[in-house]
Amino acid sequence: MNFRIKKLSAAAIALSAALSLGSCTDDLRQEPVTDVTAASLYKDFSKYPNLLAKLYGGLAVGGQQGGDGAGDIADIDGGFSNYARLLFIMQEITTDEAVIGWNDGTLHEFHKMIWTPANEFNNAMYYRIYTEIAFCNEFLRNTTDEKLSSNGISGADLEEAKTMRAEARFLRAQSYYHLLDMYGNVPFVDETTLGTVPKQMPRAELFTFVENELKLAEADLKAPRTQAYGRVDKAAAWALLARLYLNAKVYNGQERYAEVIEYCTRIIQSGYTLKPNYSDLFLADNHIGNPENIFSLVYDGQRTQTNGGTTFLVHAAIGGKMDPKEFGVNGGWGGLRTTKAFVNRFDKNDKRGRFFTDGQSLEIEDLGNFNDGYAFIKYKNVKSNGQPGIHDNWVETDLPLYRLGDVYLMYAEAVLRGGGGNMSTALQYVNALRKRAGAPEVSSISLDFILDERSRELSWELTRRTDLIRFGKFTSGAYLWPWKGNAKEGTAVGNHRTLFPIPNNDIAVNPNLVQNPGY
Repeated sequence: MNFRIKKLSAAAIALSAALSLGSCTDDLRQEPVTDVTAASLYKDFSKYPNLLAKLYGGLAVGGQQGGDGAGDIADIDGGFSNYARLLFIMQEITTDEAVIGWNDGTLHEFHKMIWTPANEFNNAMYYRIYTEIAFCNEFLRNTTDEKLSSNGISGADLEEAKTMRAEARFLRAQSYYHLLDMYGNVPFVDETTLGTVPKQMPRAELFTFVENELKLAEADLKAPRTQAYGRVDKAAAWALLARLYLNAKVYNGQERYAEVIEYCTRIIQSGYTLKPNYSDLFLADNHIGNPENIFSLVYDGQRTQTNGGTTFLVHAAIGGKMDPKEFGVNGGWGGLRTTKAFVNRFDKNDKRGRFFTDGQSLEIEDLGNFNDGYAFIKYKNVKSNGQPGIHDNWVETDLPLYRLGDVYLMYAEAVLRGGGGNMSTALQYVNALRKRAGAPEVSSISLDFILDERSRELSWELTRRTDLIRFGKFTSGAYLWPWKGNAKEGTAVGNHRTLFPIPNNDIAVNPNLVQNPGY
């Protein structure tokens, strides 16, 4: 099974596009279904790989055609509505790690932290997540034990179908985790609620749902490092559980740091090791012999031609005097840079802090000017041997969602927060990351140090907003960065911005929903 995502058959596309989500119905793109039914598709096990591939593809690409054509979400370009690209906007551009120079619609509102319930990118993220949940629900609805039996799925096919069902359960739980993290109290839909108006689930209850679903998925997922590349296994479930428990106090007021240590330890003992060269983690051949990545979004430059994902992360970070050829692409989009708060976090020998400074100013006077702010070098469409990727526009670098470097730092933070574990082991893990990066090793660690180290190690990897919230520094005046709160030197903002607003459209059509406070 090739999970460098295949295009679905016309029948599978039609079925997927026809899904609806109660209150979201008016906002999701609907396409007609002719003679295709779920019943006919799920009777043939040979179609299951493509049906499952759509669930993975929903994270990696934004539409049904190359370049994100025939977008899954209505009223916004398929590339702009790409799941990974929207996560980057929400998790990184809202922080000290990234600014973007474009004035497309309401995009500028994110770094300034002045977004509203009418923000089209916020709305696209919300509906993109629910679209992914709809795809997962359809797969889960048609792969129950009863359905598999009635469809004649047996033997080795039955065992594989159960594994696929666990993967779909994980992917749905991951999407609900993103809703839990970014929106809090949200409408809930699963495979049993089709055709009903969704009710709003409180954040603490959603936490429990995600926790339980990940544990259910874990039971039927394959053992760590035995699954095909690009598909989730038990270690992916453990990594997301660790992340869920690390943020539990934010989500439901409970400290669950012992569980963070438990699940991180399971991963560490499963045979993952650090890739020797940090920069190789973000190159076009990072899928080959990578002992560190637990689960990545897969791109190949041919069948995953998207304006989101790593194509966005490479092109958008190139501008000014930068040479696109050094990044393996045909041009730069002149958008992404970083702030001096981020630049100043690195020791001069730290290989993780790579900045392009020629023609760039450290200070950001104008967010719309690419030359204001240093450019940050992270992802490239170049292989570890120096050769460019297979295509000079569509990037083939995979995007890691969970990797061992993050697990090491989650373990260390949980130890510092009183979850048990071993402090000398935590220090050993931190110094392993610093040694790889060429940064001086340290003799002790603190929580503030861990927050900074997470930024150095995991920069632009979709975790920064969540980290700052957990440390109480996202909205408060305890930590400022340029243009936070739409002030040049930064200013505190209302604490309600630890959550994003539910789109006005959904509030208008669903009487069960209450808007998040402050909006």
